[in-house]
Amino acid sequence: ELQQKGEEAELLRMELQMLETERVRLSLVEEKLLDVLQLLQQLRDLNISKRALGKILLSTLESCCAPHPGKAQLFEVLDTLQQELAACELLHQEPVERGQSPQSLSNPLVISC
Repeated sequence: ELQQKGEEAELLRMELQMLETERVRLSLVEEKLLDVLQLLQQLRDLNISKRALGKILLSTLESCCAPHPGKAQLFEVLDTLQQELAACELLHQEPVERGQSPQSLSNPLVISC
């Protein structure tokens, strides 16, 4: 009976470790998604065209093609999209257009995982 309890405890420890690993993975995905959404908001504020956003998205999807999609590939797509958006030239230009006030274009939430 003690051996059975020990085996059950070990199984519970392994399950807890798997849950913790999944929690960390989800936390990283959440942070990356927040980065992407912030960059999209900044680009929207700069009136980037839908065509330009579409090109960024298609470029991201093409660069992340994998024969066996899964969780790792989905995170890779999200990470690549964040990098593509952060590299967008509009985010690095000085906002000098008429009628616009200068905006802070730095991205304090860029996180590489």
